Amino acid sequence: MRTRGVWKAVALFSVLAIVSLFFIVPLAWIVASALRPASPLYEYANPLTWRTFIPSKITFENFVHIFTKLDFGRAILNSLFVSVSTIFLTVIVASMAGFALAKFDFRGRQLVFTIVLITFMVPFESIVIPLYVMIKQLRIDNTYWALILPGVANGLAIFLFRQFFAEVPSEIMEAARIDGASWLRIYWRILLPLSMPAIVTVIVMVFMFQWNSLFWPLVATHSSRFEVVQVAIASHRSTENTSWANLFSSAIAGSLPPVLLFLFLQKYFVRGISGTGLKG
Repeated sequence: MRTRGVWKAVALFSVLAIVSLFFIVPLAWIVASALRPASPLYEYANPLTWRTFIPSKITFENFVHIFTKLDFGRAILNSLFVSVSTIFLTVIVASMAGFALAKFDFRGRQLVFTIVLITFMVPFESIVIPLYVMIKQLRIDNTYWALILPGVANGLAIFLFRQFFAEVPSEIMEAARIDGASWLRIYWRILLPLSMPAIVTVIVMVFMFQWNSLFWPLVATHSSRFEVVQVAIASHRSTENTSWANLFSSAIAGSLPPVLLFLFLQKYFVRGISGTGLKG
């Protein structure tokens, strides 16, 4: 029986190793291509050899080019500004909404919660046209607000906070009310500090959504002043020509901020997921 268990573990490990190659090999090739000079980019592309994944000459000229000639740094700063602003507003709005749905008993509460659930099940692409008409009427198209505001009222973030606050004992709030604390004070001084796992989960979730956003920035803005990372990366590819060196280097540079954020917050992210009703 013990030998059978060992063989099962070996077989499982072998299958996982083979599957992981489908993700690791393309990524390794992109990194190697970004570190090669632009001219011999495809010299070792076919057939695949060790030189395909280990550049004979490592250079950072592709990265220098996108930051000095193509102003890719501005796109990163734009994405950072949009992501951080959206995170700040989302945490405030979603936590307040989650607090109300979890702890206040009012008419229509279940209906509101059902609508919240529906909002994050509907594909974003299906509401792009009415959303654009709305920001056009508000005269905030081609501004940072057009990129920030649609991501603030996040249904999934409201759901996460609602689930977390529902597990907080009501006796804590009742004791604070007896001591004369207002609802706003209870929310700000008691519940919000307790909800750090949920806050971290929302931070990671909203940051990834905004950082990877491509379709909506293309619709909502048309000025290079508001160009975000994914739009800047996509601009290297066209029907006539594709600058693969710029595409690979900008893709690698653009992926570093979310990777670093997730590595730094992954422990709290997992804890937040397990504490908000999403665990299996």
